[in-house]
Amino acid sequence: MFRAVLVNKDEQGYRAELGQVDEASLPEGEVRVRVLYSTLNYKDGLAITGKGPVVRSFPMIPGIDFAGEVIESTSPDFNAGDMVLLNGWGVGEGHWGGLAQQARVKADWLISLPKGFTAKQALAIGTAGYTAMLCVMALQKHGLKPSDGEVLVTGAAGGVGSFAITLLSKLGFTVVASTGRMAEADYLKKLGAAEVIDRATLSSPGKPLAKERWAAVVDSVGSHTLANACAQTKSDGAVAACGLAQGMDFPSSVAPFILRAVTLYGINSVTVPRAKRIAAYEQLSQLLDLKTLDEISHEITLEESLKYAQELMAGNVRGRLIVDVNK
Repeated sequence: MFRAVLVNKDEQGYRAELGQVDEASLPEGEVRVRVLYSTLNYKDGLAITGKGPVVRSFPMIPGIDFAGEVIESTSPDFNAGDMVLLNGWGVGEGHWGGLAQQARVKADWLISLPKGFTAKQALAIGTAGYTAMLCVMALQKHGLKPSDGEVLVTGAAGGVGSFAITLLSKLGFTVVASTGRMAEADYLKKLGAAEVIDRATLSSPGKPLAKERWAAVVDSVGSHTLANACAQTKSDGAVAACGLAQGMDFPSSVAPFILRAVTLYGINSVTVPRAKRIAAYEQLSQLLDLKTLDEISHEITLEESLKYAQELMAGNVRGRLIVDVNK
């Protein structure tokens, strides 16, 4: 038996609670892992609170990422004792996830714990930091240079935003952070933001085209914020979109794309091939100051994840929440 957060939906309603799970109930997979750390991401908040239909079967153990030690494996890629990392692949949505002391998953979903990181550090980065790196890689592939101008990061005080600011500033870009929590301005500037603006300047309906300002954008918000960011992006600029905190809608027009040749990159961190995942973590190991992880992340227990999921959905969480599943 092991402890886990269990999400259920039945005649008693939708609920999430801490419970005991029989090891024999683990889903199919070639690798069984003793989980050391998971995290609390936006999708996990949706799963635990029921505020979004992300859970596809019940009961479900949420947790879209985890790091831990292999207990047993039928895959030639991994052996007992190996340290491994998982981000995405529908874990925590359609397959039992990381907010538990054990997990069993497909070997193809795992990578070896990246060199230079402990399990806790890898989860301080987690899906949010890894997604931010994928956004930055898209902008790099586009050919963006610091001399091209300012880069906007929306949802700046969240996990993706915090890492995007850190990574872009490390690469020499001038970063402008957009947030609904102006009280976090000092935190964002400490991460590397040159300027902090109120999200209200972007979150309402705007014009199809606006005055050009941004050389590029990293957006984790969607809806009107993404539409306005595109409308303000310079000619031949790029926007990397990876989230929908404001909404799934995109109330825009084709104007930025056909009149200014703006490129919109969709960032899907869930099913990225292993080689690209490894490349992303290699860049993270080169760019991140490990002390920054302490600034961005906060450790909680498995039981506390239920309470913090509510805080996350209310927009009251800064940076990353690491979950020590054995506490």
